[in-house]
Amino acid sequence: MGTTNDSVVSEFVLIGLSNSWEMHRFLFWFFAMFYMGIILGNLFIVFTVTIDSHLHTPMYFLLANLSLLDLGLSSTTVPKMISDLFTDCNIISFPKCMIQIFFIHVMGGVEMVLLIAMAYDRYTAICKPLHYLTIMSPKTCVSFVVAAWIVGIIHAVSQFVFVINLPFCGPNEVDSFYCDFPRVMKLACVDTYKLEFVIIANSGFISMATFFSLIISYIFILVTVWKRSSGDLSKAFVTLSAHITVVILFFMPCMFLYVWPFPTTSLDKYLFIVDFAITPVLNPTIYTLRNKDMRVAMRRLGKWIVGPSGIS
Repeated sequence: MGTTNDSVVSEFVLIGLSNSWEMHRFLFWFFAMFYMGIILGNLFIVFTVTIDSHLHTPMYFLLANLSLLDLGLSSTTVPKMISDLFTDCNIISFPKCMIQIFFIHVMGGVEMVLLIAMAYDRYTAICKPLHYLTIMSPKTCVSFVVAAWIVGIIHAVSQFVFVINLPFCGPNEVDSFYCDFPRVMKLACVDTYKLEFVIIANSGFISMATFFSLIISYIFILVTVWKRSSGDLSKAFVTLSAHITVVILFFMPCMFLYVWPFPTTSLDKYLFIVDFAITPVLNPTIYTLRNKDMRVAMRRLGKWIVGPSGIS
């Protein structure tokens, strides 16, 4: 079809999650409501952190960036899936499929580094409170975010350059609701066995290494707090539980898919609903309803919004 990799496949068919019309209708409303929650919840966090000077701290700066990433990661797949469920047209062009793959891995790589930065922020705040503002300076926070985007782009490009040049000349049905490396590579007209190791060495290894590093760091923080004062352990655990929940929800689907990059079952596409729809809508809930500073900021924001009308 004139593509740079001599592919004859110009589009892919996304099999989706179900062939049942009743299930399609349920999934349409399910994802539509969740995506609306993702947009409103995450933009609300960004808006609140931006306008409330009390939240101009390293933790909330990183949280606002996490909210933007959750919105971006979700937007790579969920709007397309909602459209497919509504129109019953599961076609995605070859260029759009490649673009979707690229941005999924950019956003995923950025979020991994950002979660590491948030873990380091909590470690500094709990274990080195007197030096917290010195260590987590504005320059350091911005450096974390810039580094996260650099790593995310490198992570995506280092795999994307191999896939974009694969020849696709036959089957074009992707057994999922989105395009990604493992399932698209299975449709190539050449042996992609070597690329399997590229996926394992990149996405698989990074996912596992980052996950276990984060879990170990949180355990180290809790042990440090327990040695200082057992009474503060419960408080520290409450503070870290939100971070631990986010880490587990985000990394479990990644490790399931990318450590074994050629899935033989359809389970992974259901697991990735967690990353694309569940986690992005849970993060605003976890970080607002369980966070005293955010609840206070929400009340201040509410008074600020209704203040003029209340006075008049």
